[in-house]
Amino acid sequence: MEFFSMSCYGEFCSFLILFTLLSHTHTLLLSNETDRHALLIFKNQIEDPLSILRTWNDSLHFCNWYGIKCDPQNQHVVSLKLVSLNLVGPISPSIANLTYLTEFNLRNNTFHGEIPQEIGRLSQLQTLNLSRNFFQGEIPTNLGHCTQLKTIDLTHNELVGKIPAEVLTSLSKLRILYLAYNNLTASIPPSVRNLSSLTDLYLSNNYLEGRIPDELGRIAGLEYLQIGSNELSGMIPTTLYNLSSLLLFDVTGNQFFGSLPPDLGLTLPNLQYLYVGENQFKGPIPVSLSNASGLIEIEFIKCNFDGSMPLDLGNIQGLQYLNLGRNQLGTKGGDDLGFLTSLKNCSNLYFLDAVLNNLNGALPRSIANFSINLSHLALGGNQIFGSIPVGIENLLSLTALGMDNNILTGAIPIGIGKLTKLEGLYLSRNRLSGQIPSSFGNLTRLNELYLYQNYLQGIIPSTLEKCHYLQVVELSDNNFTGTIPVQVLSLPSLSNSLNLSRNSFIGSLPSDFDLIFLQRLDISDNKLLGEIPLALGNCLSLEYLYMSGNFFQGTIPQSLKNLEGIKELDLSHNNLSGPIPKYLEKFTNLNYLNLSFNDLGGEIPKEGIFKNKTAISVLGNDKLCGGIPNLMLPPCPNQDTKKERNSLALRVILPVTGALVCLILISCFLVVLYWKRKSRKKNVPTSFNADRHLKISYLELLNATNGFSSTNLIGSGSFGSVYKGIIEHNKTMVAVKVLNLQQRGASKSFLAECEAMRNIRHRNLVKIITSCSSIDFKGNDFKALVLEFMPNGSLEMWLHPEGGERQSKDLTLIQRLDIAIDVASALDYLHHHCQPPLVHRDLKPNNVLLDDDMNARVADFGLAVFLNEASSNLSGNQNSSIEIKGSIGYLAPVFYVKIASL
Repeated sequence: MEFFSMSCYGEFCSFLILFTLLSHTHTLLLSNETDRHALLIFKNQIEDPLSILRTWNDSLHFCNWYGIKCDPQNQHVVSLKLVSLNLVGPISPSIANLTYLTEFNLRNNTFHGEIPQEIGRLSQLQTLNLSRNFFQGEIPTNLGHCTQLKTIDLTHNELVGKIPAEVLTSLSKLRILYLAYNNLTASIPPSVRNLSSLTDLYLSNNYLEGRIPDELGRIAGLEYLQIGSNELSGMIPTTLYNLSSLLLFDVTGNQFFGSLPPDLGLTLPNLQYLYVGENQFKGPIPVSLSNASGLIEIEFIKCNFDGSMPLDLGNIQGLQYLNLGRNQLGTKGGDDLGFLTSLKNCSNLYFLDAVLNNLNGALPRSIANFSINLSHLALGGNQIFGSIPVGIENLLSLTALGMDNNILTGAIPIGIGKLTKLEGLYLSRNRLSGQIPSSFGNLTRLNELYLYQNYLQGIIPSTLEKCHYLQVVELSDNNFTGTIPVQVLSLPSLSNSLNLSRNSFIGSLPSDFDLIFLQRLDISDNKLLGEIPLALGNCLSLEYLYMSGNFFQGTIPQSLKNLEGIKELDLSHNNLSGPIPKYLEKFTNLNYLNLSFNDLGGEIPKEGIFKNKTAISVLGNDKLCGGIPNLMLPPCPNQDTKKERNSLALRVILPVTGALVCLILISCFLVVLYWKRKSRKKNVPTSFNADRHLKISYLELLNATNGFSSTNLIGSGSFGSVYKGIIEHNKTMVAVKVLNLQQRGASKSFLAECEAMRNIRHRNLVKIITSCSSIDFKGNDFKALVLEFMPNGSLEMWLHPEGGERQSKDLTLIQRLDIAIDVASALDYLHHHCQPPLVHRDLKPNNVLLDDDMNARVADFGLAVFLNEASSNLSGNQNSSIEIKGSIGYLAPVFYVKIASL
């Protein structure tokens, strides 16, 4: 009996243990199913264009899904991390069912909508990163319930409203709070003092206002404080200056006033980054600054700091960036440049800017001993005198050298030509003399050259032709002589401005040059003569053309009618003759026209700009007549006689002439029809066929695009990038589409585009000039297409400009209609008039390009398919899934019909 009792008791205990285990397993399974279900709901509400979440299915346990980590003990989700995957959609509130979640990271996607309040139920959450998305609405107040949070990063979104005080009250463990780059308003809550563990606070680029609360200075461990680019005001609380732990102090771009404490470098000894610019601070720069010997970057730009600069800044040997620009520094008479000598000890200094101050003195020779890493040296807008120190060529890393608006004298050192990395040289408004050194031809990376308003003389060195990146050349108001070199007028990179005005250039302009990208040309007030060259009509981008004060003669050439974008045209004070061209009436952008003091004659047009008396000047042309009454010019003579002659021509001569013309046209038509039928069987090569065999190497394309430089990049897509370039042997501007062969499908796209363009011809299709299939200098396969260059870009650029800014002119209704007709003509040809018919499969505004006359051309046939191929593919795979190519929102109708019929 006792044995039976003990036996029953043992069986009962075993049963109890088994029951408990089964119950726990059942509970665990139900709980795990809750996690899985929550993830699936989250997935079903978003778009996944890269199919990253394709593993989220029953073939794998959810703990093995992409971006998911589970606790190995209880198999609950503890981390959901989906970063930079192009995911689109809202966050489902079901995410709150992941009750063990400690990390929730969706950085750099396209999530939108409001951040759900339900996130406040994630009581174990430690990291919340939703940065670089498009979230709207306010910051959820329920985040205050996530008391374990250590990191909150909501930067780069569209959040509005205030920073919730209730969130800050209970997050005592929070170390990192990033809310920068949103639309937050109101003030910084005093409850920020409750964030006792906070080390990083980033609130910049919002619309925060009011004063900084004193309580912020009581967070003893604060290391990074960034509240720049807001609307904060008042004085900086003294408590902030006592945070000895601070490494970053950024209050740039607010409305703070007062002065910096003289002991700043002593109270903030660990400071590494100090940004206080664009405020209303005044007074001297603290002498104690050098005591913060760990400083790396200092910025005092656009304030009212005055007085002399500390002479011991060189003690900050790790200093890399020093920006003192746009203040009132200087003593108005003393030697204010002594601080430059100490900076030679800063061996890592790469940026030094002290423009627009009151600094007085001569440049010390020690400037030649600055850091070899110095890339930006700007001292313009001061009272600096003397010469540019010899030895400046030692600064081999310089990309920008600015000493404009000073009192510098002497010659430009020849050694500047050794600064081969220089991109911008600014020496204008000084008293420099001598010639431009021919060594400037070595500055092959130079983009901008400003030498105007000096006493320079001699000729412009032809070596400037080697500066293939020059976009701006400003040489006005000097004493240059000789002819204008054709090498300068033939620089294809000149796109912004070429200003040679108010010099003593002589001779005529070259008859052949091609500045197709140049927007501004000023050669006024020289001694130039001869006729206005026809080549000016090739400068299709010109908006401002000034040629006044010379000795040009002859008529205004007809080639200028190509300058349809011109805004200002000044041909005054020359010896021009003949009539005023009628085409000037059609220039819709023209708002200033000066033709005064020439020898022009005939009737003044009455339309376009000629309707506005204040926009034109025709004084000093005694042979002009007519025009609008406000010009008060005499009427043109013999108007009635001319009308009678015209009437006679209309009544008698015109009918007879018309009959003869009709007879001649009918005869010509019959002859042409006969020869056309006779030669129909002949294979006459088109211009495209002639170009088709043009061979071009990888090296030629490399040179044409300046080494596939980012400055030549005009677009990028799924399979590659497009660069503008100039083919050397015929100086033709082209677009070079370089395929990214690492991208799956790129080679197939290349072959498809070649095949398509080999079989189709139409005026509204972009022409492929040639192709290149080669090997680059690293031994990698290289494939590229060379296409016609479309100066006016894509239709997408005109319809949806970047940043919300409008183009220089909007598309008119007529232009929109013309573009629609052009695209329709191209599609009609592709679908009905080429054999076999072709389906584009990716027609969208990005693939509609506009030439210089705003004619539309359909481009990018990388996804195109001939309809017989598409039909065979569809008929042969009726039971398989159909792969639809193209962009979201666009699908060729013909292809859609084929799919729908299955």
